[in-house]
Amino acid sequence: MVSGRSREQVIALKGGELAYRLLVEAMSEGAATLFPNGALLYCNRRFAELVGRPHKKMIGLAVQSLVAKTERNRFEAFLADGRKAVVTGEFNLRCRDGSLIPVNFSLNRFRGYKGHALGMVITDLSEQKRKQADEVKQAEVTRRLLLEHMLSAQEEERRRIARELHDEAGQLLTSLLVGLRLLEDSRNLADVKAQGLRLRKITAQALDEVGRLARGLHPTVLDDHGLSVALRRYVAEYMKTYNIAVYLQLDELHAGNLPSAVQLGLYRIVQEALTNVARHSRAKTVSIKFVRSATALEVAVIDDGCGFDAKAVAVSSHRLGIQSMRERAAMLGGTVSFASRGKGTKILVRVSLAEKDLEPSLERRST
Repeated sequence: MVSGRSREQVIALKGGELAYRLLVEAMSEGAATLFPNGALLYCNRRFAELVGRPHKKMIGLAVQSLVAKTERNRFEAFLADGRKAVVTGEFNLRCRDGSLIPVNFSLNRFRGYKGHALGMVITDLSEQKRKQADEVKQAEVTRRLLLEHMLSAQEEERRRIARELHDEAGQLLTSLLVGLRLLEDSRNLADVKAQGLRLRKITAQALDEVGRLARGLHPTVLDDHGLSVALRRYVAEYMKTYNIAVYLQLDELHAGNLPSAVQLGLYRIVQEALTNVARHSRAKTVSIKFVRSATALEVAVIDDGCGFDAKAVAVSSHRLGIQSMRERAAMLGGTVSFASRGKGTKILVRVSLAEKDLEPSLERRST
């Protein structure tokens, strides 16, 4: 079709029809020419193969009759739109044996040599839908694996708490019990006072130990004072326990209006990252930096330890600490990445922040 000065003209090229048909017949996709009402003027063999019908008997059929019954009204609307503009849509073709094949229709109007007609390309989506099913299946496997890891981590945490209660708090309480028995045998006031002072120290140690275990289970300071204070207190205790210097930069955090779920999730991720540093990295220093914009919050945890194979860890499903960080970040709608080049490790957490999800700050609540 050639547009001239006065009007459009259809010009037939010698041999062009044969070449066009050879091209269309060689297509891996279905192709068809339709009357405006949906009846087939022409279709290639691939379209006939899709619906399992003889090619010669396709001409004259209404495409509506080939579409699943429940989708025919939608196809009529689709056909009406195709008379005005280029449209695409997904439908299910009904095969001769009654089975359904998911396809994508691409519909466009053009002027055939006998007036208005529609051109259509039919793409088989069966392979794509199998691929999507595999992705869903893989996601389910991953979800189950994460659940197993979570349960395993919970059980390991219970064992750790039981061990620490027995080894630390239990021993202190035993010492307290022995001291009370010795107190009964004391014969003068000076011995009683000395023993009483010793028992007070043991009791204080026991309270500190129980408090430490309780904070490990759930940091009440996070509920009472927010993420900034909770992290500062945790880092102070961490440095005392592991003798690792930690540089915490919270200037850009402004945690007062972060949702409580985000605060808890970030606290646990930082806690897990520091635990991994203490267990595996042999690092001397760690820096933690929060960078916040209007739409996102990034947390970088960088240590100067021995590092690890980041590529191997990226595909590993057996690193519970790393899986835990990934899972917590995903629950917040965020991501976590790991980088290590033989020495030192960088963990980068990114969480998107939508304005509607932000809670009022303490200053705004008080006004």
